[in-house]
Amino acid sequence: MAAKRKIESAGQSNARVVAAVADNPPRAAQVERKTRETQVSVELRIDGSGRSEISTGVPFLDHMLESFARHGFFDLKVNARGDVHIDDHHTVEDVGIVVGRAFRQALGDRSGIRRFGEATVPLDEALCTAVVDISGRSYLSYEVPIARERVGNFQTDLVHDFMKALSDEAGMNLHLILRAGRNPHHVIETVFKSFARAMDQATSIEPRVSGALSTKGTLAS
Repeated sequence: MAAKRKIESAGQSNARVVAAVADNPPRAAQVERKTRETQVSVELRIDGSGRSEISTGVPFLDHMLESFARHGFFDLKVNARGDVHIDDHHTVEDVGIVVGRAFRQALGDRSGIRRFGEATVPLDEALCTAVVDISGRSYLSYEVPIARERVGNFQTDLVHDFMKALSDEAGMNLHLILRAGRNPHHVIETVFKSFARAMDQATSIEPRVSGALSTKGTLAS
């Protein structure tokens, strides 16, 4: 009987979450940014199903963003044009900026969210932990050593630049810790997948929370 009550309670809790999402405007955003170096547009729906349409001119980044959307259950469209004839840096960093702004806009005042998220994800020999606090304050701790400078044509140190830009603009703490890994493709993919799972958890609605989950009463920066 106790087990049955627990299952019923969990079902009721999930029903409240679904109802809370349904009763409120969609948590979504459309953000554009244009500079002399890049033009980036992002459409984000937090309560999505993992659909994505990604075109950045940086194929490896496209692959990682598709994985991020899929494993975080976010609907994500990204279109970017940049000076990739020079290198990929401006495009990768600016996409991070705009995706971060989209999360900030879509979350609004962050009322009702769980705020914290944590996930550890493997991919063969690679294992990464991501910990998120959507606190309104930006901070990145990046403990992801990658042995090689490139995966194909992609510069592996650009992952740090992307995550720094995103966490700054979203207003969140982000800790990324590589536990194991040899293959740089696997390593970076575990970074994006663990980040996706942690963000899904942190952005989800907690039915027991009224307002912001903070003793300050606000999660505004």
